Amino acid sequence: MADAKTIKIEQIGSPIRRHRSQRSTLIGLKLNKIGRVTELPDTPAVRGMITKVHHLVRIVDEK
Repeated sequence: MADAKTIKIEQIGSPIRRHRSQRSTLIGLKLNKIGRVTELPDTPAVRGMITKVHHLVRIVDEK
């Protein structure tokens, strides 16, 4: 079985004064402070979460 694809994302914006659902999405992406980087599986669910908070995160690397 092939290795699962992963995506590395970094938080670049603050969740202060953002809607609660956006803050929850960042927590779901394992992000909570500016500059934090996390690596997650590249699935449609994760892509949807990234799309929801695209103004607060950036994609660092896709494997």
